[in-house]
Amino acid sequence: MDLPTFWFLLIAVLWLGYFFLEGFDFGVGMLLGLGTKDERERRVLINTIGPIWDGNEVWVIVAIGATFAAFPDWYASLLSGAYLPVLFVLLALIGRGVAFEYRGKVDSARWRRNWDRVIAIGSWVPPLGWGFIITATVTGLPIDINGDLRGGPIDLIRPETVLGALALAGFSLLHGAVFLALKTDGDIRWRMQRFATRYGALLLLPGAGLLWSVQIGQGSTWTAAVAGIATLASVAALLLVRRGQVGRSFALLGVMLASVLVVLFGSLYPNVMPSTIDPLFDLTVAGAASSPYTLTVMSWVAAFGTPAVLLYQGWTYWVFRRRISTAQIPPVRVP
Repeated sequence: MDLPTFWFLLIAVLWLGYFFLEGFDFGVGMLLGLGTKDERERRVLINTIGPIWDGNEVWVIVAIGATFAAFPDWYASLLSGAYLPVLFVLLALIGRGVAFEYRGKVDSARWRRNWDRVIAIGSWVPPLGWGFIITATVTGLPIDINGDLRGGPIDLIRPETVLGALALAGFSLLHGAVFLALKTDGDIRWRMQRFATRYGALLLLPGAGLLWSVQIGQGSTWTAAVAGIATLASVAALLLVRRGQVGRSFALLGVMLASVLVVLFGSLYPNVMPSTIDPLFDLTVAGAASSPYTLTVMSWVAAFGTPAVLLYQGWTYWVFRRRISTAQIPPVRVP
């Protein structure tokens, strides 16, 4: 395998890690205003992701940084072409991070309620934005021979990109509910399990539409087999959460997500950015890659750095693995 292809696959894996880990993270924030009754329950939800949410965001930083270093033309075309969605995502992530830190600084119900709204908005916007951006990458942008975007941001709004935004948001909401059923105890646990049981199929419907529309339009025989695996995994995940086997359901949602991304990036290859103007203007893996020396240096850094990061993050999840309930939430104290 040549280095450009290796880095194309590694970037796909980085996006998978981000969407899986930050997916339930976003889902918890979405449910903050949908699935809680009082302040104690909202604090339970926030505490489930409190030690890990910022570590989960590292994946997207590495994914975008790796794209910049390994495929500068891909980075330039994507980030400039989708600058408005990217801007909204970044603002939402900044507001969300600030809200986590500031909501407990003042002993005021109104203060906390306002910051909870920021967390909710900051949890809805990123999956909508990233789903929009990744789908636009796979299905193509109106780029010319120089890799420059022709037209305005409105040209990115197409049925498939809207479907992609809804797909990732729906997955994140379901993923968050299953995570909370796995991570909490008491009444919250059962309510989240009921939520996932009742609305799971509806939340995964946009993802199924995106998966098969990409497969029909751009896929091949082997991606069709992977799309079938994604479909079976999603059905099995819904059946298992109905039976109360939330741990297995959570794992199968990961299998489904991995299969969907394999279909998306597998349909994209050997391009990194198709052009909707003319196939001759497509950005390819080989044509958009950095020099062999750059990719070699990056590979050595990744070989030593990646295992260390994975071990540290795995250790963090292990330390904070126990369930949380309202009985463990102390009274609000202002520092």
